[in-house]
Amino acid sequence: MFLVPVSRESRQLARSFDRLFDEAFGNFLGTPVAGPRGEAASRSPALDVTESDRAYTVQLEMPGVKKEDIKVTIEGKRVSVAAQSESTEEKKEGDRIVYRERSVASYARSFTLPVEVDQDSANAKLEHGVLTLELPKRGAAAVARLTIN
Repeated sequence: MFLVPVSRESRQLARSFDRLFDEAFGNFLGTPVAGPRGEAASRSPALDVTESDRAYTVQLEMPGVKKEDIKVTIEGKRVSVAAQSESTEEKKEGDRIVYRERSVASYARSFTLPVEVDQDSANAKLEHGVLTLELPKRGAAAVARLTIN
């Protein structure tokens, strides 16, 4: 086995390779990537779904997103989550940006569950950058939008 020592320089090099890969293949695969001016990058957040007899619990990673900026839509079995995070720029007169990694990003994820969801009993909460959806099972339903607690 080959071990590589990790230093600040190697982490920066790894980030540079990640960014290079995202920019080169993101547009090729149809996924918009943040440009040099900080245009919105579209990201698909990591997702965990667990099931009990009565409900589904869904957890999505949404770092840097405020609850007001998240939209959760439920249409029968289909659940869609969309959000946008914006880095606030506090630039003082005479300052110039030397290096920037934070940018505006949009998150979007849709998935279909095996059973329809009861929108009236569903709830959502955002804690420490993780959005947790509690989605009780039910029969047919109409389109609904959840508010984030």
